[in-house]
Amino acid sequence: MGFIAIVGTGALGGAVAHALAVRDRVHEVRLIDDEGSVARGKALDIQQSSPIDGFSVRLTSADTIDAAVGAEVVVIADPSSTAAARAAGGSGEHAGEAGLGLVRHLERAGHRAPIVCAGATQRELIQKSVGELHLSRARVLGSAPLALESALRALAGIIIDGSGVEVSLRVVGTPPHHAVVAWEEATAFGQPLSSQMPPHAMAGLSARIPSLWPPGPYALASAAARVVEAIVNGSRRRFSCFVAVGTGRPAVCAMPVQLGPSGVTQVHEPSLTRQERTLVENAVEKS
Repeated sequence: MGFIAIVGTGALGGAVAHALAVRDRVHEVRLIDDEGSVARGKALDIQQSSPIDGFSVRLTSADTIDAAVGAEVVVIADPSSTAAARAAGGSGEHAGEAGLGLVRHLERAGHRAPIVCAGATQRELIQKSVGELHLSRARVLGSAPLALESALRALAGIIIDGSGVEVSLRVVGTPPHHAVVAWEEATAFGQPLSSQMPPHAMAGLSARIPSLWPPGPYALASAAARVVEAIVNGSRRRFSCFVAVGTGRPAVCAMPVQLGPSGVTQVHEPSLTRQERTLVENAVEKS
């Protein structure tokens, strides 16, 4: 059986590893960081919690990115050291030229499986991976929009005096300022959400998106874990992810996608009003 490689063992990388472990739907999680002792320590800490959390996932570690070659999925997270975080572009996540260098190294080493960017600031990394390194648009994606979607679902559940688990909605565009909720197709308890939530409440939730971005490391980790599992096991569900769209120069925005072992198997066009569609088209043009 294969393994899942997580590049970077900062707060986000460690949280992704823990989320994958406790969900217990993959065989092995390999933590990779230049600071090998940090990767080993986090792998050991998570592994030692297995009797309590009740999972059988194997946690391993490595100190070179070459150890990610052969993984079923590679997750690009965040470096463990402050100095490395600054070199990565100041966001704390593997991004910018340093992040692109990691992806380039993986490609040259022979990695051909999907790459999931777990951070909220890695949209440009996806764009450059497709545009400059010529990776397939199906192979590189970002899971952060799914974390934003989860927050909006929870808030919508509170407004309708129900549970966010029963709410289904999609986030498209480019958060924080050019994201759109596809209210036309949103549902709760199997019924249109528009029949249970007044227009001003939906407008209020849309207006809150900038304050909900970026999601925290645990929300980002939960989203990344679900996306990884969908890639490994295949899924008929749709996930809001950053993907490269359009023709010519790639534009990266959040869209509902279906996932499988090769990465993105299909990008779906959400049902949008004319105004919402215009906002999404403008977001694509500006990305």
